[in-house]
Amino acid sequence: MLHEEVVSRLRDILLEGEVPPGARIPERELCLKLKISRTPLREALKVLAAEGLVLLLPHRGSRAARLTDKDVHDLFEVCQGLEALAGELACERVTDAQLQEIAEAHAAMVEHYRDGDLTQYYRRNRQIHEAIVAAACNPVLSGLYDSVTARIRRARYLTPMTPPRWATAIREHEAILNALERRDGMGLAHILRAHLRHKREEIIKAGFAEIDSGRGLAGHESAAAPV
Repeated sequence: MLHEEVVSRLRDILLEGEVPPGARIPERELCLKLKISRTPLREALKVLAAEGLVLLLPHRGSRAARLTDKDVHDLFEVCQGLEALAGELACERVTDAQLQEIAEAHAAMVEHYRDGDLTQYYRRNRQIHEAIVAAACNPVLSGLYDSVTARIRRARYLTPMTPPRWATAIREHEAILNALERRDGMGLAHILRAHLRHKREEIIKAGFAEIDSGRGLAGHESAAAPV
């Protein structure tokens, strides 16, 4: 398995909660799961530590990083700026094909909302935000965005939503699509900033940093799990 593939697989394992935030990373089990030796696993862990997803503990292995409320606040501030810039650039550069793809993803997302399917809703939601960033056609911006959003993906796309907040999110996404279709860069930037600010407040209010714990791969328990 190539180094990049090991990093990608391990990143997904962490983001999907197979190893819960705060839990010790079970190197032996992961080596068996990925069919690799400890050397490529530890090299991948160094990469993910640089991304903020892993805490390397000298002579004590490593742990999956946890997000504090301060982390959520700081990361979303940066994400707001990046998505706002992406929105402005996308309004200048989006192709008709990209716009059609985003509109179709929006329509599918609305159907998932009507069905009450939060998991599928979040998948389409993420597709829309990533498509807007891609439409900005700026590799530097995309790289920064990927790095920041990797750290908050679980919080952003797994936090439960109250019915009023979910309805508001749908209205905000309708405004996002409308501004993009009109190529209103300043308007889209403003909407995206507000949309992400509301999401940040929702995550902090839900106490995601405190409740994001439990059992994952091989039954490893989060260090901060309630007792």
